[in-house]
Amino acid sequence: MQAMLLERIVDLAHDPAPLIAAEMPLPEAAGQDILIEVTACGVCHTELDEIEGRTPPPRLPIILGHQVVGRVVARGPQVKTCRMGERVGVAWIHSACGQCAYCRQGQENLCPQFQATGRDVHGGYAQYMTVNEAFAHSIPENLSDIQAAPLLCAGAIGYRSLRLSGLRNGQHLGLTGFGASAHLVLKLVRHIYPDTPVFVFARSPAEQSFARELGAVWAGHTDAAPPQKLHAIIDTTPAWQPVIAALSRLAPGGRLVINAIRKEIGDRQAWLSLDYAEHLWQEKEIKSVANVTRQDVREFLETAARIPIHPEVQTYPLKAANAALLELKRRKIRGAKVLVVDR
Repeated sequence: MQAMLLERIVDLAHDPAPLIAAEMPLPEAAGQDILIEVTACGVCHTELDEIEGRTPPPRLPIILGHQVVGRVVARGPQVKTCRMGERVGVAWIHSACGQCAYCRQGQENLCPQFQATGRDVHGGYAQYMTVNEAFAHSIPENLSDIQAAPLLCAGAIGYRSLRLSGLRNGQHLGLTGFGASAHLVLKLVRHIYPDTPVFVFARSPAEQSFARELGAVWAGHTDAAPPQKLHAIIDTTPAWQPVIAALSRLAPGGRLVINAIRKEIGDRQAWLSLDYAEHLWQEKEIKSVANVTRQDVREFLETAARIPIHPEVQTYPLKAANAALLELKRRKIRGAKVLVVDR
């Protein structure tokens, strides 16, 4: 099968084409695994973190990609539920032990044996991949393959972030950064919290304009001050400075939710500007988001299909994965980026 393979950790500033086109053996569906013929795979900022070494080390060489949609073309002998030809998705959570205290409490995202798709096992930047049937997700009929792909991570992690924010209808929400995840959160909030105004902080004027198109009541630069304090802010940026700025924009008792899996190290000195009275006093909270659970993915897919929520998408052929990643690195973003896997 054809795949785009990462063989080593690189700095994209010096190597803009880190993935190589490779012929790989067709994976086999053993046990409870299903073999998926991939049709679409979303491109996520986490893949930049993997390529540049900010995540726990991936298993090299590795096929990236954790927003995977395709059809079941083979079943292991112990598969009981997934049907041949069924359309399924695979998210960041590829497996968890199911036995530890976290798994038993519905927090499998914190499982010590958590395995990530496209980091610990091969992902969807390929024509085929395998996954245990228990970690495959049925795709609603009214979502196309390309529309569904970003929902599996950008959408699911945004959904989890919104739940962790504790937001109530009518309260004020801020979104820092306006890429794939944030634009889906804005679409979601407009439906489930119709009285909640959304304020967007983004460096790019194009992203600010896009946010206003989707219904943001205000959009400004990440350094700009909104017209009022906010009850919750969800940060989706790869940088530290927006985190510090967001803390100063919270109302008393407000909560900042950070849904970026890793921060780039270049501006760690931003923490030197942290001031207790301005940024933390009056019972403000900081909540990080770690991975997603299967429940997050399935609930969001159902919600997105019911509303419906369709992401704004830019598509690329599989062999253009490097170009898509480089555009993401350079913040050339309007919604989500998706690789289309042709035969």
